Amino acid sequence: MKTALLFPGQGSQRVGMGRDLALKFPTAKRTYEEADDALGFAISAICWDGPEDTLTLTQNTQPAILTTSIAVFRVLKERGLAFDVVAGHSLGEWSALVAAGALSLRDAVKLTHLRGQFMQEAVPVGIGAMAAIMGVPLDKLREVCAKASGESEPVEPANLNGGGQIVISGHTSAVDRAIPLAKEAGAKIAKKLAVSAPFHCVLMQPAKQRLEVAMADTVVQTPSVPVVANVTAAPTTDAAEIKDLLVKQVTAPVRWEESIQAIAKSGITRAYELGSGAVLKGLVKRIAETIDVTTIGEPHEVEAFK
Repeated sequence: MKTALLFPGQGSQRVGMGRDLALKFPTAKRTYEEADDALGFAISAICWDGPEDTLTLTQNTQPAILTTSIAVFRVLKERGLAFDVVAGHSLGEWSALVAAGALSLRDAVKLTHLRGQFMQEAVPVGIGAMAAIMGVPLDKLREVCAKASGESEPVEPANLNGGGQIVISGHTSAVDRAIPLAKEAGAKIAKKLAVSAPFHCVLMQPAKQRLEVAMADTVVQTPSVPVVANVTAAPTTDAAEIKDLLVKQVTAPVRWEESIQAIAKSGITRAYELGSGAVLKGLVKRIAETIDVTTIGEPHEVEAFK
């Protein structure tokens, strides 16, 4: 049976994540210690004890989720986990690349900390927004976004999540205009999300440029298995391409539905979602019923792994 590993992105965080895992498994504890050392501050304490408003700061959320996912991954690897392909949703792609050996954990936590900082600083608070739209086809939603956009107020599809769910991202005024237009176009749901910045849209261009500079000297290795990239929705093992796609991902839409379809077409029938939460399990179920997804993040879930 062919297996995929899936890694969650921002929004899956919660105070307390990984604490029980680190108490139970020395490998998980060492993973958090490695991340703390690389960052120069205790991301472990932020994961385990919060407070929530500190954990939800984007520059903390991103390395926190990544470290938790890799702690789970490393414990399972010790218990015989084998896999054929990896993928992650937005930030989760960084976790996928660490799992596949393309990036070191030290580099990944430092860069995702910077990535979060760059994304937050790219757009002043309140100027950008995101909204979840359910039940409008992508081509029609692109028309809605074009109609709602102004000269310096863009809005565009950002997360193509599957199962009829698309998240739009852009200038707050444009998002506000797009919501009633989406409802007119037949949206079952069209509502703003509680996010700190408009991710995966053209407004993130300053963050993209800064990340490219920050990553200039980062070594990316050839991954042990193909990584299905968000930008292309296609598998790759090319280290240079992986590095380029991580930069492009900041402003490009997350093509999650197509990514899961590509994984399903490759013959994958089993997947493990590693880390905090079970968001991806729900999305995959709506995209590819042939893939059976198990979420693993807590000690009892690790112990149930065979």
